Amino acid sequence: MSSATKSVTLEGRFCMHRGGYLESPTLAYETWGELNEKRSNAILLFSGLSPSAHAASSAEDRSAGWWEDMIGSGLPLDSDEYFIICVNSLGSCFGSTGAASVDPETGKLYRLNFPVLTLEDVADAAHGVVKHLGIDKLHTVIGCSMGGMSGIAYCVRHPDGVARFVSISSATRTLPFGIAVRSLQREMIRCDPKWDGGQYEADNSPIQGQRLARKLGMITYRSPQEWDQRFGRERSTSDSHPGNPFGIDFSVESYLENQGNKFTGGFDPNCYLYLSRASDLFDLAEHGGSIPAAMRRLKLQKTLVIGVTTDILFPLHQQRELADGLSKVCMDTRFVPLDCIRGHDSFLVDMDAFRPVICEFFESCCD
Repeated sequence: MSSATKSVTLEGRFCMHRGGYLESPTLAYETWGELNEKRSNAILLFSGLSPSAHAASSAEDRSAGWWEDMIGSGLPLDSDEYFIICVNSLGSCFGSTGAASVDPETGKLYRLNFPVLTLEDVADAAHGVVKHLGIDKLHTVIGCSMGGMSGIAYCVRHPDGVARFVSISSATRTLPFGIAVRSLQREMIRCDPKWDGGQYEADNSPIQGQRLARKLGMITYRSPQEWDQRFGRERSTSDSHPGNPFGIDFSVESYLENQGNKFTGGFDPNCYLYLSRASDLFDLAEHGGSIPAAMRRLKLQKTLVIGVTTDILFPLHQQRELADGLSKVCMDTRFVPLDCIRGHDSFLVDMDAFRPVICEFFESCCD
């Protein structure tokens, strides 16, 4: 965990959305800026599946965060003006209670005894952190990718506690393509003999399954246009494996291999399985019987939906549908399609496209 990471224990029984409970779970979070006297300047940031709460550097931890160019003095999420909170998702493995944590009732790791996790649980646990910080109403909730679904779950389940919402490369539900990809990723991990029904030890985890799952994920996080432009049919400069007729030949293969190897060992496999399934399970229509009924529960003053033309995981038509739904219950709704080449991951790597849009959103909040 980052040296800037704090934690809070949600005392008592935390009831899960689909049944079961956690006894006094812990949530890890980081903050930037100061809460004003009215406690009206707080922004809650939900991450995608794999990041920690370390979204940006701070005085306590100078290392770069996953959204480094967005948070800080003079940046779109301006720490001179706002109090920004990023919570590590419930079910994750970077300080928050998840399948890799010890169950206080048994003294053993939860592993697969962890209850079914949903993004509603992620939202409610984050709400516990917000209440712990003494905040009654958030200025804005922002969510990226999986975090966008967690964010809208927060807005629906705690409508009086949010004034504004920003959704980035997300949706009201996952399409069959995304479900299919994540299902195969989970199967890759579970088919690794070292997974051992979830009973692996930390120093002997199913890294081959994780490596393959990450490689498949990276194919969906980026776009075919980027692959063409960045790699083409360029050959790999690394040595092929001696005696292996199917070793790495192309630069794109080397890239995927490096990405897969970087991910293994850094994220607990069981936690990955739980969060991946939570992404598939989420459907905003469950909150009222339909998407329009769920939208009518919202009490938002202003919303922004940002999508990317080359996103194959949460395609642009989903962003447009989300914006259309929000516009029916929030007149001040803006939809911004960005023509970025880097696909779903654009919000992490194409800051020049995203910064102006988010800056304009917050500047208009002061009008």
